This record gives sequence, C-alpha cells and structure tokens, in this order.
Amino acid sequence: MAKTLEQGFDTFISWLIPLKTEHDKAASHKDSVQRCLKNSHECTRMFETGSFGAGTGVRHFSDTDYFAVIPTRNLKENSATSLTIIKETLQNSFPRTEGIAVRSPAVKIPFGTYASETMEITPCDSNGVVKTAYGNFNQYQIANGENGWKNSSPSAHNAYVSYHDKRLSGKLKPLIQLVKAWKYYNDVPLTSFYLELRVTRYAESETSIVYDIDLYRFFKYLNDYDIPSVNDPLGITGRITGTSTSLKRETALSKVRADFKRAEAAYTARSSDLDLCFEKWNMFFNYEFPSR
Repeated sequence: MAKTLEQGFDTFISWLIPLKTEHDKAASHKDSVQRCLKNSHECTRMFETGSFGAGTGVRHFSDTDYFAVIPTRNLKENSATSLTIIKETLQNSFPRTEGIAVRSPAVKIPFGTYASETMEITPCDSNGVVKTAYGNFNQYQIANGENGWKNSSPSAHNAYVSYHDKRLSGKLKPLIQLVKAWKYYNDVPLTSFYLELRVTRYAESETSIVYDIDLYRFFKYLNDYDIPSVNDPLGITGRITGTSTSLKRETALSKVRADFKRAEAAYTARSSDLDLCFEKWNMFFNYEFPSR
C-alpha cells in the first residue's frame, strides 16, 4: 500500500511497464510475417515502431507494431486496396490465426490473448529523408485512412518525444503511459499516436513533471478545448485528430468530461485529504490505481 501520492504513482507506473514475455510472443512471429510479405510483395525489411519501440507502452494493452517496407511498384494507388490484399495474404499464411483484419493504416494479427501479443503490420514505401531539429530520419508513406497515402517517420517522432523526456528527467514517457492507461482502462476511443504527441506538445512548455498535477492540467486542457487536434510538431504527418469518426469523438468527449471532474477532485484534495485524493485517482483509472 502506498503512503504518499508520489509512491502511489510510482507503484502504478511500475505496473504499466510491459512484460518482455508478452512482447516477445508477438515479436517471435516477425520472421515468418516478413518471409510471407517478401514472397508476396518483395518486402525488403520490417522494423519495430509504436509504443513498445518508443517506451510508452502499457502492459497487456499496447500491441507490437512493425513497418513493412515494400517497393512502391508493389503497392496500389488506393491504399485501402493494398491493405485488403496484404490482409488476405497474411490470412492465407496464418490460417489458424483468427481475427486478422485491416485496421488502417495497418493489418492486425492477433497471435495471443492480450493486445500486446497482437502484431500490427503497416505496409509502407520509402519516401526519402526528413530533416528535423532532432536529426535526419527516414520517411515513409503509409495509408491515410482515406484511400490515399501520407508521410510518416516513426524514428523522427521517437526522437522528438525522447528529447523532451530527457529534458524532463525521464518523466515524460511515464506521463504518456499514465494517459494511455486511462485510455485503455476506460475504453476511450482516442488513438495512441494522438495522445503521445498531444502529451508531448503539452510538456514542451513545462520545466518539470509532477504526475498528478500534470495529469490534472493535461485533462483540463482536453476538457476545455474539446480534445483539440494537434499539428504534427515535425511537420511530417500534418494535422492529427484523436478519433476517426464523429461518434468516437462524442464518446471520447463524454469520457474526458467525466474523468476530468475526478482528476479535478483529486487535485483539489491532494493537500487536504489524501484518502479522498487516492479514491478519485482510483476512479479515474477505473479502479486500477494502488490503494492507500
């Protein structure tokens, strides 16, 4: 049991760190997936991206993401068509794996029980090098969810997040994990990529991170500005929205409104009533937060 709020958050964050075993279960299929795509689409390489690669994953929830680099000539002008073809190719190669499906810009392959045992394969083609304030990085084109293609550079975005994480004494990535944990525990339909960039943009103006205070401030921002979209700080992907449909946006707004009130109550009680503060954070995280 945690005696202080700091201990409570430190304990909770330790629970969020993904287990190596769950990640390895999905990653163990990399060679067979790459071999399949090499035979069908001349895939030249696959490399890990996403929350696991960035160090912002949440145990049992963050899936294992890979970019599969494919020559442009083997991709369709309509990205949705390419995703469908690749999904069918993978289904034929893994006939006993149920639930293989398109989840733009990727194809998901559930190799186990937890989301962390699911591989998400994002087909892409190389699109030169992008120059940023954090270095020069390979750029790719991936499906944009509207039948076309858009630029993406996972390494560039990882460098951006890592820069501010280092500047903030290694506390930015755990803050991102906390926000993602809220998303997963409460089934909030906001994308992980949006939250990662939105939290980092928030933290750009911060000189230090105190988990409970910054969670409150971040959710106040989401609440006050109705989950605003965010311009890609590196100018690669364009404007990034939190949801893909208006219905998901309404659901996410409803959950933000309700949980901001809990975060606000916890923030108000942090100095006067620690038991109440713990209770409100426990409610905020759908009763997954440590007890006091």
